[in-house]
Formats: sequence, C-alpha cells, structure tokens
Amino acid sequence: MTGPIAQEIERLLTQALAPTSLAVINDSASHAGHSGHDGSGESHFTIEIESAAFIGQSRLNRQRMVNKALGDLPGERVHAMAIKARAPGE
Repeated sequence: MTGPIAQEIERLLTQALAPTSLAVINDSASHAGHSGHDGSGESHFTIEIESAAFIGQSRLNRQRMVNKALGDLPGERVHAMAIKARAPGE
C-alpha cells in the first residue's frame, strides 16, 4: 500500500513533468533509528523518473526540476530523497 506522502510525490511529479516512467520507492524502513526517521514510515524515498522534460538537461538541472515540482516536501515532510532522473532512451 502506498502512503499519502508517496501518493503526493507521484501526483506532483506527474503534473509537473508528465513522466513516461515513474517509481516512488519508500526506503524509510531501512532507516529506522537513524537521524531523520520520524516514525511516520514515510521519511526516506528513492524516485526513479523518466521524462521528455529532461532531454538536454544536466543531471543537476534534472534534480532541480524534480525538487521544484515537489515544493516543500523535501526538507519539510521528507528527510531524504535519492533522485534518478533520465530522459527517454537513456
């Protein structure tokens, strides 16, 4: 079952970047007891996203595009996020 924060991440990225592929992976359980683990079960994520919006963009710009789409989620309600962003065909 996908939690409310993961669902919000999916919704925001879908709206902003129209991904051709998107996986939001909850890594929170593997961080239990570590700094930033708030007990909510939704504090650490890996995002794997493919979008035509990333064509011609550097790795840094792609990460910035994802962070911009997510607004206040990173740092506010999500402690850590690993982003794997690629353009179609990469």
